[in-house]
Amino acid sequence: MRSRFLVITFSAIAIAQLQACRSTVAVVTNTTAVQNGIFPLPNLQTPSLRIGDRDPSRRIVTGWVYLDGKPLFQVSSTKENLPNRLDTIHDNLSKIQANYLNNHQNTELDVQIKTINDSKEININGKYLVTLSEQDMGVQSFNADSFDREIQDLLEQRLQTARRERQPEVLIRQGVIAVATGIGIIIISWGMCYLWRRSRQNQTQPISIAAQTKEPITTELNHKQDKNTQEIKRRLFQITQAGIWGGGGYFILGLFPYTRWLQIAIPAVAKIPVKLGIVGLLTYVGIRFSYILIDRFTSALINSGNLLTPETSERLQLRASTVSGVTKSIVTIIWMGVGVIVALTTVGIDVIPLLAGASIVGVAISLAAQSLIKDAINGFLIVLEDQYALGDVIAVGDMGGLVENMNLRITQLRDAEGRLITIPNSEIKVVANLSSRWSRADLTIPIAYEEDIDKALEIIKKVAFEMKQDPAWKYLIVDNPEVLGIDHFSDRGLIVRVWVKTQPLKQWLVAREFRRRLKIALDAQGITISVLQQAIRIHDTPLLKDDQTIHQ
Repeated sequence: MRSRFLVITFSAIAIAQLQACRSTVAVVTNTTAVQNGIFPLPNLQTPSLRIGDRDPSRRIVTGWVYLDGKPLFQVSSTKENLPNRLDTIHDNLSKIQANYLNNHQNTELDVQIKTINDSKEININGKYLVTLSEQDMGVQSFNADSFDREIQDLLEQRLQTARRERQPEVLIRQGVIAVATGIGIIIISWGMCYLWRRSRQNQTQPISIAAQTKEPITTELNHKQDKNTQEIKRRLFQITQAGIWGGGGYFILGLFPYTRWLQIAIPAVAKIPVKLGIVGLLTYVGIRFSYILIDRFTSALINSGNLLTPETSERLQLRASTVSGVTKSIVTIIWMGVGVIVALTTVGIDVIPLLAGASIVGVAISLAAQSLIKDAINGFLIVLEDQYALGDVIAVGDMGGLVENMNLRITQLRDAEGRLITIPNSEIKVVANLSSRWSRADLTIPIAYEEDIDKALEIIKKVAFEMKQDPAWKYLIVDNPEVLGIDHFSDRGLIVRVWVKTQPLKQWLVAREFRRRLKIALDAQGITISVLQQAIRIHDTPLLKDDQTIHQ
């Protein structure tokens, strides 16, 4: 979707550029010039400002006159009239060049320069070319004392070069160079593709055993770093391929006089889209590179917590992962804002009034979208105060589940039935974190009234402490289990309560294993775990009296 939007934007800008600048595309109007393969190029270079004026249309600017895509000399005029003047000069030059190339008998050039009222009128083979004013001569790079001679030599040399470049032997030689260049482009491009495939194969090798033994969050962050690095390399590979083909094609266009004008036309037409593309690409690469730095910093922070206690280190991992995700979203917004401002500046739009207007619009939006601001502020406080993090199990009102995703605006929970619950951060007033730093398995064990309760308590304590000493479970149980005793009398029997402090989110796993072991131990000692029972007593004495009366 993003790439399609960029393509549409660039196309619209290119069309607007073509319609707005008459001097952007070379239009050949002379039939003789077309037959001889002459493509004059009127003012394909952005005119440069010479003299300031309050009215932009009356500013004096300069532009180049081209012959076969090579600059000859500059002329100056107002910004409004310069395109028309350059079109006229190029039209005259194309006619002169066509007559010279078609006249195979006479290869002589007669360049006449007449001085008329401090101006220079240039005629070639009796054909009028241009009248250079004093202002025009002031922008040339020629020596004032030898101006006539230098411009005469330049015109003669360029026209003779144009005739020579159109000779069959020269065109054949240039064609050979073009073919060799094309083959070189294909070989270099294939070599780059081969190196790219090799690098991708090296990246897709199986994960080593050492990497598999790392903390899961650290492994995930390393995977994200590799993914972002590969993405940057892929974009750079695409830029390199575009540079190889574009540079090679640009070089080939300059080999022939018939296509050399495209060397100036293409950059002039595609100047704005190319600039916007470069800004967009740099913004994208900057975002990906920022992701790499954030993931690397987060990994270093998590690895530095190996010397902490297990529960503190576990909490540090969850919080670092959460802060990493939130920081990435903030960095993305900043990079995109900077990219938009740079793009507007690149196309010549004054961003200062836009920023002033944007501030007013921002105030209006902030008033209309106060809930979004509340969401962002509350989300920032949640992250700052470490109320919960990614991977925690929380309860918010009647809803609860695993925190699967969170940012400054929303928190998403996955409940036990697999439903994804989205809660705006401003709606989170009271939250219960079931996995912050440590958890607890709260067990209630019913014992029948007729059983020996002291014996049952001893068995419960023994099972709990044996499980705490088991190597497979000692890491999950962070403290000695607490057998609190008989909690209350109920219709199910004597309720014995047990607390087992565990690692975060491990309370359900520990509770299931403890119940399994306790059931086996109680059955071995003949102690019954009571179930809900209901006794029904029937008094049948009145019924017997009625039966005796009936028989009598």
